[in-house]
Amino acid sequence: MEELSPTDLKTILHSKRANMYYLEHCRVMQKDGRVLYLTEAKHENQYFNIPIANSTVLMLGNGTSITQAAMRMLAQAGVLVGFCGGGGTPLHMACEVEWFTPQSEYRPTEYLHGWLQFWFDDVKRLEAAKTFQHARIHYLEKVWSKDRELKLEGFEFHHDAIQNALSTFHKRTDEASKPSELLLTEAQLTKVLYKYAANNTGVKGFTRQHQSTDKANDFLNHGNYLAYGLAASCLWVLGIPHGFAVMHGKTRRGALVFDVADLIKDALVLPWAFVCAKENATEQEFRQQVLQAFTDHKALDYMFDTVKQIALQAHSKEHIEANNL
Repeated sequence: MEELSPTDLKTILHSKRANMYYLEHCRVMQKDGRVLYLTEAKHENQYFNIPIANSTVLMLGNGTSITQAAMRMLAQAGVLVGFCGGGGTPLHMACEVEWFTPQSEYRPTEYLHGWLQFWFDDVKRLEAAKTFQHARIHYLEKVWSKDRELKLEGFEFHHDAIQNALSTFHKRTDEASKPSELLLTEAQLTKVLYKYAANNTGVKGFTRQHQSTDKANDFLNHGNYLAYGLAASCLWVLGIPHGFAVMHGKTRRGALVFDVADLIKDALVLPWAFVCAKENATEQEFRQQVLQAFTDHKALDYMFDTVKQIALQAHSKEHIEANNL
């Protein structure tokens, strides 16, 4: 087989790539210079193409296998690969957090340099965490004010219950003096959003249980892992290691993935998990709905813009101070 150079692929920015795959009960392989997955049918095997140049994440579920040649091509195309359980959760295999990341030394260094300039300073790191928190609310407002389908399901950003919770959220976020206070404030807001979504969709007696078997909790778990895939892809492209978190615990080596994923989870994953549970949707139907929502509202773009803004803010301040001297 001829070696494939990354320059032979039509380059698409990760923030503009359209596809994120979850596969199960199939074999992923290289054939005729393409990455395919093979499924067994009654009369003959069926091959399906994976457009790797336009994909960000590949999640391999139950009953899957992958060849070395396919992994090489996926790495050259910059696709993150993760091994997970049925339905997309939980993630099993770890290289960085739960992902096999393509090995590339030709990623930008400016974002890592900017991140490290503030990360070792407790005060600046707390300010970055507050920026993340305000950014997630900005995205929530942007999505819920624009999405016609969510409005039809009763998700109104300007509802009194939401606005009262956000008023408290912003006040406590601005007054927070340590990350644990931010996490507590975040948890209180999320609890309000769960209650609001449950009331909207008629889900009785909902409590958040990560090991639960009810559909709302299962869909929340599933959607959150899809968001983690986008977050991991964003951080890999920008060259920022997953361990440099600003909110979630320093002892969790992949905590920055959770920080970045939180930017979009409340706005997209949370409401659609409850709506799909109300409609008794299948996991595949929920996954398609959430992935479409990610695309429609440019979730990956928003992750890139927010992380880049925070990473470069130290450089911007230094540049302004230098010009003032």
